[in-house]
Amino acid sequence: MKTKILTILSNSDGYVSGQQLCEQLGVSRTAVWKVINRLKEEGYLIDSVSNKGYRLLSQPDVVTSEAILSKLQTNYMGRQVFSYDEVTSTNTVAKQLADEGKEEGTLIVSDKQIQGKGRRGRYWESPKGSGIFMTVILKPKMKPVYASMLTLVAALALNDAITDLTGLEAKIKWPNDVVVNKKKVAGILTELSAEVDYINYIVVGIGVNVSMKDFPEELKDKATSLLLESGKSIGRAQLIAKTMEYLECYYERFLKTHDLSELKETYSKVLINKDQVVRILTEDDSYTGVARGITDEGHLIVEKDNHDLVEVYSGEVSVRGLYSYT
Repeated sequence: MKTKILTILSNSDGYVSGQQLCEQLGVSRTAVWKVINRLKEEGYLIDSVSNKGYRLLSQPDVVTSEAILSKLQTNYMGRQVFSYDEVTSTNTVAKQLADEGKEEGTLIVSDKQIQGKGRRGRYWESPKGSGIFMTVILKPKMKPVYASMLTLVAALALNDAITDLTGLEAKIKWPNDVVVNKKKVAGILTELSAEVDYINYIVVGIGVNVSMKDFPEELKDKATSLLLESGKSIGRAQLIAKTMEYLECYYERFLKTHDLSELKETYSKVLINKDQVVRILTEDDSYTGVARGITDEGHLIVEKDNHDLVEVYSGEVSVRGLYSYT
């Protein structure tokens, strides 16, 4: 009931009478009053006026299930939320829940991670109250070979959500880092559980630097936050909800073809690598070229100095002027 009351108040521009809440929810005035008081205790500023009702004036920057669900406008993505104060990592929890049979679209969110990680096992800084640490469970009916493309789908959804809510010109560094002003604000880590010919589940972990004000010396020229770049506070629950909306839309389009053919043009428009000099670093080789976009399978197309076109499947990609690469 708390989620429903919070949703009603969040979507109202004025006061909502106690009687309206009672009729919509089928509960007593006492029950409504108790929920309102609990919300106030959690930091929600709610004005109560006799004969007028209740009005939500402000809300705390929390990532509880109630806060997220009250802003969510999806059919299934993020509709079941497990929220925590602290976890090892949301991907770890998501895999446990997926093994237990939780449905597609289930969302795991934590206020803090103590063992957060990024690609290639790198540590992801996850301080309390200043970032988004979330993982969504997906169960696409397709062959495991197509799973890696979902990382790009998630990056596109997150990039659009950030742009919508902050007004910043967010871009994607292939394949899945979201950057603002050439510094990283978000990353994605996708993990797969599969058999030879089918997928059990995929967990898509997303980390966003929302309100961090400072970074370690070694990261200051590589990382930033939405607060530092926009100069304003961004509600984490709102950003989570908006990301789920975009993800549901792009995921459905991806499932039609099991590739990025329907999303390639949209992705290319926000690809910071496009038509830029990139340095490709692999275990066996390194070379420079110009990025020309992505294939239907999400591979980066690079034009080498001799004008040969190659597809980059994996490895590190550096862009001149980005992440201190010069």
